[in-house]
Amino acid sequence: MTGFSLPSDLRYASTHEWCDQQGDVVAVGITDYAQDQLSDVVFVELPEVGEDFETGQTVATVESVKAAADVYAPMAGRVTEVNGTLLDNPEEINSDPYGSWFLKLEVAPGTDNPDLLDAAGYRALTQT
Repeated sequence: MTGFSLPSDLRYASTHEWCDQQGDVVAVGITDYAQDQLSDVVFVELPEVGEDFETGQTVATVESVKAAADVYAPMAGRVTEVNGTLLDNPEEINSDPYGSWFLKLEVAPGTDNPDLLDAAGYRALTQT
């Protein structure tokens, strides 16, 4: 798929999450590519504020008319905020995947994920 949007200021996981890190807080959502593969999103399950996650752990679940998919933590951290709007309006993920963040994590000190990709790297991944 070549026609999906891919902001250059975000980093991407090979599992199709995007992350926008501002200081020690990272907003997490799913990419345009991921929402397109899922089709019409009908339900989102979000974690509780205060929950701790390790890199790669399931932090949320997305269900569509086609399938259910896990959303994974791109970095270790503690949930500081969830996007409650998605609970009532999960279809916003389809219309605005980069504005529809799922949660925000306060990144554990000294934590980074060297496996996160820039936009060019993620585009190459999804074109194979």
